[in-house]
Amino acid sequence: MATMESLIGLVNRIQRACTVLGDYGGADGALPTLWEALPSVAVVGGQSSGKSSVLESIVGRDFLPRGSGIVTRRPLVLQLHQTEEGQEEYAEFLHLRNRKFTDFSLVRREIQDETDRVTGRRKQISPVPIQLSIYSPNVVNLTMIDLPGLTKVAVEGQPESIVSDIENMVRSYVEKPNSIILAISPANQDIATSDAIKLAREVDPTGERTFGVLTKLDLMDKGTNALDVLEGRSYRLQQPWVGIVNRSQADINKNVDMIAARRNEREYFETSTDYSHLASKMGSEYLAKLLSKHLESVIRSRIPSITSLINKTIDELEKEMDQIGRPVAVDPGAQLYTILELCRAFDRVFKEHLDGGRAGGDRIYGVFDNQLPAALKKLPIDRHLSLQNVRKVVSEADGYQPHLIAPEQGYRRLIEGALSFFRGPAEASVDAVHFVLKELVRKSIGETQELRRFPSLQAELAAASYEALERFREDGRKTALRLVDMEASYLTVEFFRKLPQEMGNLQGYGQGPRSKSRSQPRPGPRSQPKAKVTAKAKPKVKPKAKVTAKAKPKVKPKDQRKRRLLLLIDILRGISGG
Repeated sequence: MATMESLIGLVNRIQRACTVLGDYGGADGALPTLWEALPSVAVVGGQSSGKSSVLESIVGRDFLPRGSGIVTRRPLVLQLHQTEEGQEEYAEFLHLRNRKFTDFSLVRREIQDETDRVTGRRKQISPVPIQLSIYSPNVVNLTMIDLPGLTKVAVEGQPESIVSDIENMVRSYVEKPNSIILAISPANQDIATSDAIKLAREVDPTGERTFGVLTKLDLMDKGTNALDVLEGRSYRLQQPWVGIVNRSQADINKNVDMIAARRNEREYFETSTDYSHLASKMGSEYLAKLLSKHLESVIRSRIPSITSLINKTIDELEKEMDQIGRPVAVDPGAQLYTILELCRAFDRVFKEHLDGGRAGGDRIYGVFDNQLPAALKKLPIDRHLSLQNVRKVVSEADGYQPHLIAPEQGYRRLIEGALSFFRGPAEASVDAVHFVLKELVRKSIGETQELRRFPSLQAELAAASYEALERFREDGRKTALRLVDMEASYLTVEFFRKLPQEMGNLQGYGQGPRSKSRSQPRPGPRSQPKAKVTAKAKPKVKPKAKVTAKAKPKVKPKDQRKRRLLLLIDILRGISGG
């Protein structure tokens, strides 16, 4: 029992938290709320049906506003907390925290004032509830919601829509599957005309959630009784009917104590010839215990769904909090720490774009793997190493003193000139990478969840990143050009060591093999006439020797230079990769 009482108290605390956060019964929301999952007792009845008297009988205190017309114009969430015997009774309003009301006449006045603060004095209604907690040893742990009384006609000072507005408000509370309906009807009226029963039948056709209460049993005509209703013959409910005898207006005017009113109620049922056999199941005390026990059982059955909804709500709120952002501290040190954390989050996303996991880093790889090689292939290397240009460069490099072994200065100028073409593609590659990095910065700022609620910080972070990238681009351009210049300035010794050997092979290829091949007889049809020529050539032996001695000059220096240049072009093309 203690566990269930503490559970009802926990539900009461959750309801108070929901009210503070604007989540309360009757709110027009498309999504299910935590309030809807919390079981509570909704008190429904027509005007002057005795709702206020029933609630005051259950509490044992006279604390509700009274009068003609619509008195209850806002839902009153009444939470009862049973305290230990001998403790002082007091009441607390949620909108007036840390203030205890021991005088319940002041509670009545505060309810009136708080209602007027929201609705005004023109008898308007509002779905925003008033939260009232009463702590007393004379109550049971119970939560009830006192709703405005159903009406059929708008009186003077009320809008024409007041009838439908009240019905829609009451319906929004009682149609929830976790709501327990306390339908109050006066016994001196036909049950078929009860507004509360009519509405309860529409939202709860099976009567599983509805408790019927008959008030004003002592005001029925003599010779009549309400046994057909109380025993379930006129209108059957799955829950029992309970009869209540309220204080008369004369008792209210005389300020009859509620304890005495309860005693008079018990005596009425025990001494009544019609209801004495039902005396143990009648009265406000029995109704309060019945509702408390049923509320406990409903809460116990709803615990899994309530727990699931709370966990789901926590997860959704955590996600929303991550999107909206956590509270920012006020002191400068904590603010600096928050800014650093936001920058780290941006840095993490930016690194994922570069290192993998997010798109973007592959574009940088494509600059060096695709764009740069394609630009190098379009360079005019062949035109630069054409025979005419090579001859011109080598000749200009030698000046008036021709080279002795190899045209080293000409080689250098040719290589430097060829590698100078690489400066343009190198600079273009740096600019292409710079453009990709700027795009990744913009993309990373947009994808960093923590930065979304700080537009000024986003702009500052983007400006600082772009400024750093501009500085890095200048450094990158200088480094790329320096690498090109280093390659143009570095000619290995091995290159010059092999070059004379290649030139010597070229010279030997022009003199040795070709002269030797000329002295050898050629096979074929022309081999026979050679004998005749040989026979007649005897007198010309000496001139032949002269021709052989002068055979070397037949390889003109101009042709030999040409062959060297061709070999040089091949070597340079091999160096440049072409």
